[in-house]
Amino acid sequence: MMRLLWRGALIFSVLFLGVMVSVGLRLMERPLHGLNRPWTPYITQWVCRGVFLILGMRHEVVGVPMPAAGAVVANHASWLDIFALNARKRVYFVSKSEVASWPGIGALAKLVGTVFITRDPKEAKAQTEIFEARLLAGHKLLFFPEGSSTDGMRVLPFKSTLFQAFFSKKLQHEIHVQPVSVIYEAPVGEDSRFYGWWGDMTFGGHLMRVLAVRRHGKVRVIYHPFVKVDEFGNRKALAAWAEDQVRGGMPEDRQGR
Repeated sequence: MMRLLWRGALIFSVLFLGVMVSVGLRLMERPLHGLNRPWTPYITQWVCRGVFLILGMRHEVVGVPMPAAGAVVANHASWLDIFALNARKRVYFVSKSEVASWPGIGALAKLVGTVFITRDPKEAKAQTEIFEARLLAGHKLLFFPEGSSTDGMRVLPFKSTLFQAFFSKKLQHEIHVQPVSVIYEAPVGEDSRFYGWWGDMTFGGHLMRVLAVRRHGKVRVIYHPFVKVDEFGNRKALAAWAEDQVRGGMPEDRQGR
């Protein structure tokens, strides 16, 4: 209980400070730079690194994050993925529209530049235009093509729907895609699925368990080689290639579906 309380208090303080600084900087950043965010993403990185420091959880990086404009696609095991993927590289998440209305989390997501999407086919054109504007502005958008978080012990088939936006006339010959494998190693003595957040698990219950554990394990983020979208004939081919890369980066016992 003491670990839960002091870790929780420290993380809340870091998040609160990050929000205050980001809001202040954004008030200057938006009128000067519009879609570009030259300052606030560094605050996000600082906050995410701080969370791992407070937890005492090792964060390892393998490979090189792509310097070019484009999209990053990764497997999705936990809410911790947000911190793991933001800690080393400036990215902007693509999330379902419902998250925008979640108390607290929705406001934070908006502040850090999350792109919200709906599953309504009628909105496809508008969403493609948003992707075009953000990607051509140099933003790196991060997608979770599995469509759901898992127990961290498998990779679900990648859904190709969102990949279609990359094949628009404005983007197809301009942007790149980089697959990323996120691998969690549970604390000693805990279930290997410790960091996975799936099924009917509540966020609050999972958060408390993560905060309370005596000694944490680690997370490894593997950046695979990136490619240009126009090297593929269609969205399904690109999605299948990205899935193969992410799956191949997982430990052998986690490469199944």
